[in-house]
Amino acid sequence: MTLPPEQPTPRNFPPSHLTPPDGAAATIGVPTEQVDAVTEAGARKGRILAWGLWDWGSAAFNAVVTTFVFTVYLTSESFGPSGTVEAQLGWALAIAGLLIAALAPITGQRSDTSGRRKLWLAVNTYIVVALTLAMIFVLPAPEYLLLGLFLVAAGNVFFEFASVNYNAMLVQVSTPRSIGRVSGFGWGMGYVGGIVLLLIVYFGFIQPEVGLFGVTGDNGLDVRVTMVVSAIWFGLFALPVLLTVPEYRNPAAVDRGKVSFFGSYARLGRDIRRLWDEQRNTVWFLLASAVFRDGLAGVFTFGGVLAASVFGFSAGEVIIFAIAANVVAGISTIAVGALDDRLGAKPVIMTALIGLVVSGLIVFFLHDGGQIVFWTAGLALCLFVGPAQSASRTFLARLIPAGREGEVFGLYATTGRAVSFLAPTAFALFVTIGGEPYFGILGIVLVIALGLALLIPVKATRKAAPVTAG
Repeated sequence: MTLPPEQPTPRNFPPSHLTPPDGAAATIGVPTEQVDAVTEAGARKGRILAWGLWDWGSAAFNAVVTTFVFTVYLTSESFGPSGTVEAQLGWALAIAGLLIAALAPITGQRSDTSGRRKLWLAVNTYIVVALTLAMIFVLPAPEYLLLGLFLVAAGNVFFEFASVNYNAMLVQVSTPRSIGRVSGFGWGMGYVGGIVLLLIVYFGFIQPEVGLFGVTGDNGLDVRVTMVVSAIWFGLFALPVLLTVPEYRNPAAVDRGKVSFFGSYARLGRDIRRLWDEQRNTVWFLLASAVFRDGLAGVFTFGGVLAASVFGFSAGEVIIFAIAANVVAGISTIAVGALDDRLGAKPVIMTALIGLVVSGLIVFFLHDGGQIVFWTAGLALCLFVGPAQSASRTFLARLIPAGREGEVFGLYATTGRAVSFLAPTAFALFVTIGGEPYFGILGIVLVIALGLALLIPVKATRKAAPVTAG
């Protein structure tokens, strides 16, 4: 039955060719474009959350394996004389750093050209999960030291490879107007995830004499079970980004075609030369960020050492401070992400680095003031670390030519590793000269200040370099 011509068509009878969303829009008079925009925004928010959960899960490796639990366990006297095991850990990580420096740009470039960025994120992530899980077999005895060192070093290599692809996905889950907030959200999720996991493993397994499931410290079981929990944690929270964010296929990158493994180095050389000729600003930023990022790493690497040796923190107080530091860094990173989008990444980085230099000098000059100085000025340091890290990632993401995100973020990892000796060397040198541990603060401040000086002439503009075949 048809309606008489003089009567208007009821609004709940949309034309049959409309899709269900179009029909729903027609019944209430909402433009179809608005429905599409809302749908896309909802999908983007879900993808941002899924992407950030990888950072949340990665705290299992960053905070538990390499910072507060497994490496501390591995350098205990159960594995060998004090001083010897620390040196061996250093050499193992140095070898890992060289492999990362040599291979990260290549793996990033190949994931760009293959259009399988998410696949390689999955492969490298779950290799890290498997290596973390294997740490349960590292018993507290000298003959297991080599196994433990191998697992930590290999984990670092594959974690960096995964991070190259993860960082490159930032442009897939954000827009030019939201990239700062999205990056800050990811870094913040990493800090908060570290807090939650540290609380779980510390109070669940490490601190009590008899922990969850009857786990004790006998034969290092508390630490070894913690590695199992960490592996499961990372494995679970890595799934959302793999299931939610679509695979990346940039036509400009894929059209470049595949080359052999060694041919990738020839292509990389040409790309770096082209980047220097056409986007020299990006090269200078890679150099500047490598220096100040090493200084940022030094803040956390030596923060616990200084807390214990200079300010008299007990082992338990160091962990409590570490949790507080992660809380401060996480909150500030998420909050400052909006400023990144409004003001740009460079002002955020500059402000953060200046804040770090000032806070570090306060810790140095007022070290006789006791723990209250470290709690205040030390947490101030943490206030600026996260925003500097996050804004550094967004600054580079805005500079990268489309289709070369993996490759350039691979160079980002490489340059960071290439100067990773700066903060430890400066710390040791100033301690040697000054004769007291607190002089090491000046070494870290010097590295951060050098990175700040290198960043000043870098322009916060983008000049897209063409991506050509070959």
